[in-house]
Amino acid sequence: MTKRKTPPQAEPTASRTLHHVAKPGETRQQLIAKVAAAGMLENAATVQAFGKGTMGEIGITEAVHALRERADAVSKGDLSGAEAMLVAQASSLNAIFAEMARRAAANMGEYLSATETYLRLALKAQAQCRATLETLATIQAGPVVIARQANIAHGPQQVNNGVSSTVRADARAGNSEPLKNELMEVTDGED
Repeated sequence: MTKRKTPPQAEPTASRTLHHVAKPGETRQQLIAKVAAAGMLENAATVQAFGKGTMGEIGITEAVHALRERADAVSKGDLSGAEAMLVAQASSLNAIFAEMARRAAANMGEYLSATETYLRLALKAQAQCRATLETLATIQAGPVVIARQANIAHGPQQVNNGVSSTVRADARAGNSEPLKNELMEVTDGED
């Protein structure tokens, strides 16, 4: 007896239907509202639409889960995915800059309007590349703290940056009535 050869299975086509399980007691409308408010579905649809030319069909459920994983990693402080994406984008923008600059040089002298258009596109890509690298540097360095006031003194000092109130010394006893900060009047020793 001869075994019949089975034809190779085609890869399943990507689904445009989101498969998401509701929590116990959650209605379909509540689930739809929750998914819509999260913002993941819309962005997954964008990944699906724009990634189709490069990656082929992308399932919407898989795209939502991939975005959720990336968002969860960032929430936990893991910015390695964001940093890798920014480096890749900066490299792509640099390639666009180089190609547009090359095209501008090729048209220089004969087609001035094409030269100008390509140079404008090259400089826009270069500016976006720089901004992307600045964003990456900001992520890696952490936020910059700008102090509105700096007092340098030897000994005790008080800094008032904005509206504040002083709490009475007997706050430990449960009486924490705030007192307003008031300026002292300057007198010439007269009462």
